[in-house]
Amino acid sequence: MDGIIVVNKEQGFTSHDVVAKLRGILKTKKIGHTGTLDPMATGVLPVCIGAGTKLCDRMTDTKKIYRAKMILGKAYDTEDVTGTLIDEADVNVTEEEIKDCLSTFVGELSQLPPMYSAVKIDGKKLYEYARAGKEVERKPRNITVYEIETEAIEIPYVTMKITCSKGTYIRTLCKDIGEKLGCFGAMAELERVYTAGFSIEDAYTLSEIEKLRDEEKLTDILYPVDSFYKNLPKTVVKQDSVKLADNGNQLKADNLENDLEEDLIRVYRADGLFYGVYKKDEVKKAYVPDQLFFCECNS
Repeated sequence: MDGIIVVNKEQGFTSHDVVAKLRGILKTKKIGHTGTLDPMATGVLPVCIGAGTKLCDRMTDTKKIYRAKMILGKAYDTEDVTGTLIDEADVNVTEEEIKDCLSTFVGELSQLPPMYSAVKIDGKKLYEYARAGKEVERKPRNITVYEIETEAIEIPYVTMKITCSKGTYIRTLCKDIGEKLGCFGAMAELERVYTAGFSIEDAYTLSEIEKLRDEEKLTDILYPVDSFYKNLPKTVVKQDSVKLADNGNQLKADNLENDLEEDLIRVYRADGLFYGVYKKDEVKKAYVPDQLFFCECNS
């Protein structure tokens, strides 16, 4: 089995839990997830299977959209409500002040990873230091928040839809917003609604996936490997050049059914096998492999 299954992660599961359970459901070992979600978070978690695992890094490095509920007036050691309450303050801000504050967090930002996170320092995860009662020096990371849409303000709660880059900690964003408002802030709920081209409408819970397996309908929800590259132009290798492509060699224009001008293309064999993505090399005057898969797609 090769492809992508979009999981709707439920609360209480880590991303690794999801992968472990899917290994059992699908009876396969070659599985990888595409971006960590905290146990309290829910929502879209694309999981790559078989040859699709080669996509994990590229799918992780994509734009994300979250729906987050922030609580003002409270501070927690984990920066979300699952942690220990460490401080409180009165919330004396208006809706307009909240909206104005949120607008200042759109753009390129520098964000300090939370102590309760999987970021490694000196070979040890930050949350391991935190659980041992130690706070270590962390380096800020550059992130981008593309948009913050205010969906509801019911003080002390604020519900937002946040479009951001890879590596953004939404709970840290909530903490920083609360501090700028002068009243603390923490993440109360989090749902990822979009990542790597997939939305919450594409996602299935583990129990739903297990049921579809029992009904032998898994192919109904299995996205082919090449679906991640669906926006790239497609070409087919000519019959007399198949051996060249089968060996992973570079391809020239006369090896392909149609001559394309784009820098990145999808390359297939006539029977539907997806060789992978090729990149134009101006020096070699050829397309060279950028990422190879060699799997059936029939797209």
